[in-house]
Amino acid sequence: MKALDLKLLRDLKRLWAQALAVALVLACGVATLILAVGAYRSLEETRTAYYERYRFGDVFASATRAPRSTAEALRAIPDVAAVETRVRRAVLLDVPGMREPATGFAISLPEGREPAVNALFLRSGRLPEEGRGVEAVVNENFADSHGFVPGSTFQAILNGSKATITVVGIALSPEFVYALGPGDMMPDDRRFGVLWMAEPVLAPLFDLDGAFNDVSLRLLRGAREAAVIDAVDDLLAPYGGTGAYARKDQLSNAFLDGELTQLSGMAKIIPPVFLLVSAFLINMILSRLVALEREQIGLLKALGYGSFAVAWHYLKLVILIAVGGVAIGFVAGTWLGRGLTELYSQFYSFPFLLFRWDADIYLIAAGTSIAAAVAGAARAVYSTLALAPAVAMNAPAPPVYRQFLGGALSRIRLFSELTVMGLRHMMRWPVRALMSMLGTSLAVALLVVALFSFDSVEFMLDVMFFQSERQDAALYFSSDRPPGVLPAVMGLPGVLRAEPFRQVAVIVRNGHRERRLGITGKPPGADLSRVLDFDLLPVTLPETGLALSERVASLLDVQRGDLVEVELLEASRRTVTVPVTEIIQSYIGLMVYMDLDALDRLAGIGPRISGVHLSVDENAIGALYDAVKTTPAVSAVALLSMSRQRFEETMQENMTIMTTVYVALAVIIAFGVVYNSARIQLSERARELATLRVLGFTRAEVSRVLLTELAMVVALAQPLGWGIGYLFSVAVIEGLASDLFRVPLVVEPGTMVTASLVVVGAALLSALIVRRRIDRFDLVEVLKTRD
Repeated sequence: MKALDLKLLRDLKRLWAQALAVALVLACGVATLILAVGAYRSLEETRTAYYERYRFGDVFASATRAPRSTAEALRAIPDVAAVETRVRRAVLLDVPGMREPATGFAISLPEGREPAVNALFLRSGRLPEEGRGVEAVVNENFADSHGFVPGSTFQAILNGSKATITVVGIALSPEFVYALGPGDMMPDDRRFGVLWMAEPVLAPLFDLDGAFNDVSLRLLRGAREAAVIDAVDDLLAPYGGTGAYARKDQLSNAFLDGELTQLSGMAKIIPPVFLLVSAFLINMILSRLVALEREQIGLLKALGYGSFAVAWHYLKLVILIAVGGVAIGFVAGTWLGRGLTELYSQFYSFPFLLFRWDADIYLIAAGTSIAAAVAGAARAVYSTLALAPAVAMNAPAPPVYRQFLGGALSRIRLFSELTVMGLRHMMRWPVRALMSMLGTSLAVALLVVALFSFDSVEFMLDVMFFQSERQDAALYFSSDRPPGVLPAVMGLPGVLRAEPFRQVAVIVRNGHRERRLGITGKPPGADLSRVLDFDLLPVTLPETGLALSERVASLLDVQRGDLVEVELLEASRRTVTVPVTEIIQSYIGLMVYMDLDALDRLAGIGPRISGVHLSVDENAIGALYDAVKTTPAVSAVALLSMSRQRFEETMQENMTIMTTVYVALAVIIAFGVVYNSARIQLSERARELATLRVLGFTRAEVSRVLLTELAMVVALAQPLGWGIGYLFSVAVIEGLASDLFRVPLVVEPGTMVTASLVVVGAALLSALIVRRRIDRFDLVEVLKTRD
């Protein structure tokens, strides 16, 4: 082994603690990159394979009642590869052992063949058959939550008639990877199920024999999607078509897109932070190592080693540290990525899971990490090239100290001489102090990013469930009803108040921008379900015009007072020009509101209501559930208390996992920065500190000289970290915003304090480790070193 290689191993052994700290920071960057990119690719690959194998639709549409013969015209549309018409209706379910009613979709299956679009993955059992009673295949999550197996039974209200459903199979569908019930904000597998039934059995129950009310289409590659949608709308318009829409607007797929967007944002934001910190730490370590070994470098050059050979020696040290970090990051990233992907398989209903840990992910992670390490070492390595042997073998000129602030600190009794010594050293190397401060502040920033989500979600829950949606339940009718049904609703057991609402499907246009939306009409003075402005104050909907959520206004590029085109997708299907009268706050979906009477006039078919928001006496809730289960007009029930509970549970679980990861990463950064800073200062000031010990100063007093500077760096890093963390939080909020969810940016002071306490704790641990080294000084050995 070459002499320089032996020296390299000795250096690595001597610096193992500092090298490990740097390697761990690098490993965090590698792990988060592999975690985010690997999970993204795995989820994307699984989704793509599932959609392709089970023929997920590209275009979807519904109608009131279209004759079966229309299917041939749909198949004749250019670029259409396959068409599947079917019966699809929302139904109420009465499940044994469950007090409240569940909601479901009853969907027909073609007789004697697999669906050409949206095929089923049959987990167990068989498909339903005609002539064997009312049989159904149910989705796996619903079956698991109730312990259903082939042969289990429950009841459902099918067009006013209560039927006993026999479960004959358990299945999954690409259409319900994210199964969300009507009015729910999070999947509730206990209260929402999908029933696939034989078409000859289901169609007659809803008076759709020889007809259909729902259709899915698969398109050829390179198809003109917009042209197909227009053609489908034209064909279904005479039969009550409500507007075709593309896969990107299909609810389940839209949630998957949102998750992929989050993973992509994570890969772009987090790893660069760790690479920046690790480059900074390597620069600190190597710069000091070169300074301490100045005499050895001069001696090596005098003995014939070239400048590049010496530089390569130090560069190899950096590369070895980086390789160690990369190896740790590979293991941690693969393990965390696999765990995250398996978590997705529980949250999203996939029949299989494809792991994508491609070699290029690891190559990119390793390459960027080693490049960051080399970049951090560049300045120190370059300095070895510039050292001439004769200059290097001489001790560097001693530092020139001057009084700081004219000696004012020493004259103030608040500061002892030892404290002044610590502060003076920090002022002597301000750039290094600032870099240490920046590194520590990044740890604070990461924690702010991790913890602010709790503040935001808590605020979001308060706005959604206590200020905006304040009803106890919402009833959805199977079809729009006249307002005369309200007295019947008020007559249901336990109903204290009832507020009607109406939903109308429309396309809203502003020039070339357009979105398929639903207008919700609310009566004047609505109090159970309120529309809020940006100050979270109730908005009185004007007698004319639309109230758009901020997201909708942004997508359409409109402001208050602008005119937009509204194309009705129901009944008259006319297009009218309507003013935008309000821009309102909404964190869920793309919301458009209108005064109920104004919406009735816009629709042009007289007063109608789609459902009712209810305030209910808790003592009579059981009787209300029983009554709803026997009410033919009700097709779905949304229970706000259960939606809130499910929302809280899901968000809490996800945030706890992510917060744990972020806290661990932030602690590693804080420890790495503070520990390396302290060790470098210790190596620089060892002779000075040993001299103080010989002069009679205690270990605590000597330690104060060193730890004062560390304390100042950590303290000054806190407000900087809060600011950077807030900016990171803004970037995260903007990166994660989607048409489905917008999380508000709320960062409470307590979050800042918690982030600082965690980082200060990590810094104290680092300081204690360094303090032990000070206590174990070999004074004779230290004092024998030359200045």
